[in-house]
Amino acid sequence: MPESKTARTIYRWRVRSGLFVLVAILVLARPTWRSIFIGLAVCALGLFIRAWASGHIRKEKSLAVSGPYRYTRNPLYFGNFLLGLSIALATHSWWCGGLFVAYFLIFYPPVILEERERMKRLFPKEYEEYRKKVPLFLPRWKRVMGPGGTKFDGALYQKNKEYRALAGSLITYGILIAKLLLLP
Repeated sequence: MPESKTARTIYRWRVRSGLFVLVAILVLARPTWRSIFIGLAVCALGLFIRAWASGHIRKEKSLAVSGPYRYTRNPLYFGNFLLGLSIALATHSWWCGGLFVAYFLIFYPPVILEERERMKRLFPKEYEEYRKKVPLFLPRWKRVMGPGGTKFDGALYQKNKEYRALAGSLITYGILIAKLLLLP
């Protein structure tokens, strides 16, 4: 959990605010079949990255450096970015894209920076070496760490409750498709 009062507030409100933004986006959405299919393709990539990452992270027990953590220090947040981008694309609305960008820029940089500080405290030596090799957010598609040593762990996927991202995506796209079919 973040230490400063501001960081705690941002951390606590990012999910709640995200739900309000999602509702606004769904109201403003003007999807087309083409925009939905493009969004679904990006969504699938975001879900894959999040699932892959969740099968490698043992939160606050060890520093995750295998799987997607060899390419970015924040694959879960990068996956969230792709999921949000996919919804913005699927809505076929500049307003929705603007809401997504504003939400992401307000909430994610402070959360990512706070997490970086927490990792420095929890794993000081390991994190310093890792930080020098792996980018903070945008993946470097060339692997910058070694093989990583661990394989995807399906039990971790379940423990980290990653199936919620899939369920949320299915519900969101179901609403967008229903809106496309029901509204003129």
